[in-house]
Amino acid sequence: MDKAIIAEKTQRLIEMTAGFCDRYLDEDYKQLCEKLIRKMSRKRNVPFLSGQIEIWAAAIVYAIGSINFLFDRSFKPYASADDICNYFGTSKSTTSQKAKVIRDMFKLGCWDKEFSTPHVMESSPFSNLVMVNGLIVDKRSLPPAIQEIIRRQEESKRDKNVGNIR
Repeated sequence: MDKAIIAEKTQRLIEMTAGFCDRYLDEDYKQLCEKLIRKMSRKRNVPFLSGQIEIWAAAIVYAIGSINFLFDRSFKPYASADDICNYFGTSKSTTSQKAKVIRDMFKLGCWDKEFSTPHVMESSPFSNLVMVNGLIVDKRSLPPAIQEIIRRQEESKRDKNVGNIR
């Protein structure tokens, strides 16, 4: 497939999802949507080359939102599936089906290390677990010096992931 078409559709999707994120969500969602779009654009068979671009844009936000508890009113930011579908002019059933395709394609689930918001990762029941010599332990139970080493490693990984968005 022509790289120019892929680049054009990639940019269009980024602009569409960014518009929704600017209006309803936040910068974290905006970056995660862009990261997912760019990852999709590198697939051998780029999925968004066929079908309506609006459905893909809605499904991308929906997929990222569904693994980050976007539809739960107790979480901030909050948006409903109707908000997403109304914004992009898509049907809820088509959008949710396409979002499932995306989640399955990238094996996305709750507390996904690559596509979860920082807030969700902090609230993860697994966020304090680390492997030490083959054992899973709560890092808060480790000596402060080791906790600091782990904190620096996690920070370094986060910084690398932020640089990988483009």
